[in-house]
Amino acid sequence: MLRSKNTFSSWRRGLVQRAVHAGWAWAQRVGSVTAEHPGRFRFGAMGTGTRLAFPLGTVFGEPWIRLGAHCIIGEQVTLTAGLMPGLDLGPVPILRIGDGVVLGRGSHVIADTTVTIGSDCYFGPYVYVTSTNHSYDDPHQPIGRQWPRMEPVEIGPGCWIGTGAVILPGARIGRNVVVAAGAVVRGTVPDHSVVAGAPARVVRRWTPDAGWQPPLRTPAPVPIPDGTTSEQLLALSELDEEAVARLAELDGDGAARLAELDTES
Repeated sequence: MLRSKNTFSSWRRGLVQRAVHAGWAWAQRVGSVTAEHPGRFRFGAMGTGTRLAFPLGTVFGEPWIRLGAHCIIGEQVTLTAGLMPGLDLGPVPILRIGDGVVLGRGSHVIADTTVTIGSDCYFGPYVYVTSTNHSYDDPHQPIGRQWPRMEPVEIGPGCWIGTGAVILPGARIGRNVVVAAGAVVRGTVPDHSVVAGAPARVVRRWTPDAGWQPPLRTPAPVPIPDGTTSEQLLALSELDEEAVARLAELDGDGAARLAELDTES
């Protein structure tokens, strides 16, 4: 009898579990925010294909937030404009996010003054971007009661911001910059560079004359040729190292050779 009871309990638990997962998936679909279905949010602009995943983080000051097209805003991402809700921030947007930006789960973008994120930037989870920092000038007053310092933040297009990075007020990050996980960035970061550490320092940079310095330690990934099918990729994955090396030495079109492999398999 005990075995039957345990079997029934296991079956019931599985049924409830599937129902909970299905309900949560439904809530995620319905609760996400898009330009077509903004819910209670009234952003200054929200481009086509942009989606804020559910559950959302803290969001306020939406009329002064402009989101580009085809952005992915992960779960629990905070987007704020102004020190607190209900303020009139004037006619100029405070937080601008370009096209094709990805903000990872749990990230925060705090725009008490101007914050600009360029197009095609990718943020890992739990990145913190802020235009405001506490001040501690008066040693006799609690730090939390002193008026904060505010400086605009600008992140150029094409950047990759690693997990847990912190972008401080006044940061000016150039184009196609890599910010390592956990880095704390302040000041100006030049185009085409890699920064790491706390405070962040440039550890690698590309220039037209010298290329990457220090040189990259691994070769650049080779894109999959246009027109390659999944069947051809599967055939390639089944080759041994010697066959792959011979294939790499061919001067002809790699995709054509893949097609031959596909017909042979």
